[in-house]
Formats: sequence, structure tokens, C-alpha cells
Amino acid sequence: MELILKQDVENLGFKDDIVTVKNGYGRNFLIPQGLAILATSSAKKVLAENLKQRAFKEQKLIEDAQNQAKALGKLSLKIAAKAGAGNKLFGSIGTIDLEAALANAGHAIDRKCIKLAGGSVKTLGTHTANIRLHREVFAALDFEVTKEAETK
Repeated sequence: MELILKQDVENLGFKDDIVTVKNGYGRNFLIPQGLAILATSSAKKVLAENLKQRAFKEQKLIEDAQNQAKALGKLSLKIAAKAGAGNKLFGSIGTIDLEAALANAGHAIDRKCIKLAGGSVKTLGTHTANIRLHREVFAALDFEVTKEAETK
């Protein structure tokens, strides 16, 4: 079944992509949730016209995302966390913590666009997160997890 995505769907595609999925997934999930529409010939023509009109705006968005990626590359981010023996954290650092640290640094990035190897960080040290700023622009963000100062 061919569908046109109306929104980004994780592990499937981005908005305005034409994707092929199994009939049940399309009929029972994507279409009722408003995430996709059937890719009929008329819908494909409308999509092509919309993409043509949006091409100039898209170029501007890509340039902005590339500038943001350069700014993220220069950013030195430190996240303080409670740690025990052997540099192991009490708990973990996840995408929510990274989103908050980036917001404090002046970069508003949705946590759904941040990917961590293994899903979370559980040790002190330097780690890398992959951030999707646009469907074509990705940035690698290096951040350091440091031991929180103990107060007694």
C-alpha cells in the first residue's frame, strides 16, 4: 500500500515522503492517526506541486540547520550528575537532560531529534549525541558528564 506521509514517522519516513507499507499498518494505524493519506494519482500530483513551491523555502531551512550544526559543533556542554564509585552514575543521562542543557545554552532542540548510543549515558566522561536538525542535516554533539559537587 502506497501512502503519502503528512508528518514525520520514526523509522518510516519524513513528511511528504511516499512510502510503501503493509495494508494493516496503513489502514489501522497511519491513516486513522492522521499520519498519512492514500497515494492516489491526484494526491501525487498535488504533492509534486506543493514540493515545487516549497523548494525555495526548503533551501533556506537547510542553510539555517547547517548554521545551527556549526554552532553546536563549537558548543562545549557539561552536565553535572551524581556519581558513585567507578565513575558510574546514580541513574542516567537521557535525551530529556540533553534537551534541558541545550535549552540553557540557547539551542531549542526537540528531544525526539536527539539520539544517544545505547539510549542513555550511565558513566562519567565524554560522550557523543547525534542530532537531526533537518531531514538532510545531522550534527554530532560532544558533551561531558561530570561529577556533581557534593555538599555536606
